[in-house]
This record gives sequence, structure tokens and C-alpha cells, in this order.
Amino acid sequence: MRTDRYQDEDSIEYRGGIETNANLLTINDNDLDIRTDNLSLRTGYERDMLGGETEFKLAYASISDEQYEFEGESEYLRDAIIFPDEDRYTLDSTTVDIQDEEWKAAIEHEIDLSDGMELEFGLQGNWKTRDALVTETPRIRFNVPNAPAPRPAVPAFGPSTPVPGGDVTIEENRLDPYVMLSGENGALTWEAGLRYETTDLTITDRTAAPADQVNESDEAELLPSASFRWALNENDRIIFSAARTVRRPSFNRLSPAVLEEEFGDSDFVGNPDLKAEISTGFDLGFERRLGRRGVAGINVFYRDIQDLVEETNTGVTGSGGAGTFVYTVDNVGDGKVYGVEFDLSTPLDFIGLESTGVFLNYSWLDSEITDFIGERRFNSQSDYVYSVGFTQDLPTWGAAFGASYRKQGDAFSRVLAEEVTTSYGADLEIFVEKQFGSNVVVRLTGSNLLDSSKDETFDKFENVADQISRDYDEYEIETEEAGPVYQLVMRLAF
Repeated sequence: MRTDRYQDEDSIEYRGGIETNANLLTINDNDLDIRTDNLSLRTGYERDMLGGETEFKLAYASISDEQYEFEGESEYLRDAIIFPDEDRYTLDSTTVDIQDEEWKAAIEHEIDLSDGMELEFGLQGNWKTRDALVTETPRIRFNVPNAPAPRPAVPAFGPSTPVPGGDVTIEENRLDPYVMLSGENGALTWEAGLRYETTDLTITDRTAAPADQVNESDEAELLPSASFRWALNENDRIIFSAARTVRRPSFNRLSPAVLEEEFGDSDFVGNPDLKAEISTGFDLGFERRLGRRGVAGINVFYRDIQDLVEETNTGVTGSGGAGTFVYTVDNVGDGKVYGVEFDLSTPLDFIGLESTGVFLNYSWLDSEITDFIGERRFNSQSDYVYSVGFTQDLPTWGAAFGASYRKQGDAFSRVLAEEVTTSYGADLEIFVEKQFGSNVVVRLTGSNLLDSSKDETFDKFENVADQISRDYDEYEIETEEAGPVYQLVMRLAF
């Protein structure tokens, strides 16, 4: 799959929000050229052997991401300067070249045992490599003489050089043996497993001092799991599961490359020393079948999390100067998250409406973590999310229509020197679908029909002491609103 995209963003800023030439502050031209190639190949082979069935798997995937960005900004620093004249011009250029490769291989063997039990064991391997080169040219900035003096020509860019942390190779090698035993005993279905995940990670940063260029780490985690399904009768069952899981950071979070203005006006740098996030938890649920195809269920969950990964503020001033910072990701400590989920999805055939289906999902969740100020929820986590909707089939006409409504609660985030509260508007989606013949379907979808908005309030401070005493440096409100999106799709089966 190839993505070839060109983005052209032009923005104008005025003093006091008064849109006249006399109040013009900046004109910014920011262009980004992106070309991304994705390749994926998979193969497998099965055969009966050693008293069971053995499967061999092999897969390869690669991503090539090349980007070129330049940004030119004209500044109108004095009230007397009127468009098209200007006071100062600044030009920046950045090139990104990221090459990812991943190999996967596995040998898996299944054996049927007595008394309805099955044994599965195997070895899975994963080898990933990233070569990243992020370069920038020296900034061009010059003052423009007052009219009628001619505007000087823009000089050519000088030779590009890697940004700090911008010439990096990351290699991750994993070997994971596992074993799982499963069985069925009357109304009880169960499985229990054990997995041993080993990870060797090497990060080579060619922009660092020679003694600091290579960082290596080895991790090994023993991950047990178990689940049980108990059928109380033909319609009701109880489900319980417990597991220890690991979530490893993506390469984007490990690379020490500095990405300027990645977080609004602030910069971002990855953390090569980031540890994997470990979760130990359980789920307990109850499900009830409704009619022939419907189901309703409620589930309670709890997770104890070690080395929680979150975005943090390093406190270092960013490339944008005062008021901007360099953000990173870090293991912020141990926390816990818990909640309740309710699901309903069913046709209304039990009340005679076989062509009508309804669905409802509601999740309430809470969490606890202690940061540099005190206890809070996990950053950017809403306390509830719900969606509700229906579908209506019209068999006589070969058509269908439906709607869904989604809403989530406010989210709070706190890092060094900044706190953000985000509120989300509701989303309404409606679709109409019509079948033509036996193999053509046309579907019209309207999304975001309520002009959903995202409202953010920013509390900004100079330092931690000011943040604790609520001595504000800046208070900011940002609102984004998008209009409806309409999509017409035709599907042909042959």
C-alpha cells in the first residue's frame, strides 16, 4: 500500500483578532510532502506429526516513510508595516527518512489429550529494526529593509545535518516460548497458559558522544493467564479471566530524535530507557442470550499496572523559546485502573420486530496514580464512554438504514507546568444502504452530524511551586469544531 500526500497549510495571525492589514502579525506557509510504502507478506504450513498437528509460520513486513517539510514565515513586527511589506522572514526545512522492517516466525504444536483436554505449545520469534534519519538545514532568517528598498532574495539552504538524536538504529529481538492447556467439563470450559517473553533491545544513536552511542537492555517476563466460562443454563453464563500482560513502547517513543513543535508549539523527544508497562488484572462478567441472536452482558475489571507510561514535561525550554517545553515519555510509577462495562446488542425478534436491531455500550472507569503533586487519574482518561444506536432492515426493498450516537466524559491531564481539561462533543452518525441485484451495495453515511467540538482549557505555570500554589503564568481556552462528513461507497462482490 502506498500513501502519497501533500499538505499545504497557510495561516494568518492578527493582533487582537482584528482582521485588517494594519493589524497583521504573521503569515505562515507550511508545506509537508509525505510518501509512505507498506509491504506485508505471510505464509504458513501445517502437517500432522508427533501425535498432533504442527504449524509453521513466517511473515515479513516493512514500512518506508519519507517526509519533506518546509515552513516560511513573514513577520510584521511594527504597526507601521503594512502588507505586502514585512519586517522579518524565517525559513526552516526538515527531512525525515524512516525505514522499518519486521520478521516473525513461529512453530506451534497441538495435541488432543484424554478427557476432552488439548495441549498447545510452541516458540514465537519477532525481530524488528528501525533506521531513522531526521535532518534539518540551517535556519534562514533575515530582516527586510523598509520600502521602497527591494526585498532581498531568499538564500539557498545550506547542507542538511542530523538533528540531535536524529540518526538512530533500533533493534528489538524477541523469543517467546509458551504452553497452554484447555479443556471442557460439562458446563465448564477453561484454559490456562504460561508465556515467557524475552526481549533484547539495542539503540544506536550516532549523534551522541562515542561513549554514549550504544544502549542495550535485556528484559524477561513470565506471563501466566487463565480463563473460565461457566454455563449456568442455555441462556446464561459467567466468565472469569486473570492474566499478567506486558505492553512494550513503540519505536516512536524510544527514538531519541527531537521533533520540533510536535506538541503544539512544544517539542518531543523519545526515551531510550523506557521500560515496558506490566499489568496484572482480572475480569468478571455475566452474559445472557436474548432471543436467537441477541446478547446482553456486564463486566467488571481491575488492573494493577507497574511502570505506567505517560507523556511528561522535561522542564527544558523548547525550540519555540519561552513558554514552550520539551516533552518526552517516562515510567511515572505504579497505578491501578478499574471499571464496569455494559453491552447490549440484539434484534428485537422477541417482541416481533425481527428486522430491527439495537445496541448499547456503556463503560465507566476510574484510575489512580500519584505524581509530583499528588493523586490523580491517568492522564487523558475519560470517566465514561457510551454509544447507542439502531439498524432497520427493509427486506422487501433490499435496503437498510440506521443511526448511532456516541458521547464521552471530560478528560484531565497534568504534567509539569501545565494542566489540561478536555471536553468532547457528541457524535451522531446515520447511514442508508441499498442493494442492487445480487452483488452490488451502495451505502451513504453521514458522520459528525452534530458538528462535534473539542474544548480544551490550559492552566500554565512557570514551575512546580507556582503550580502547587496556583500562581498562574497563563490561562488559555482552545475550541475546535468540525462539520459533517458524507461518504458514498459502492461495494461489488464477484
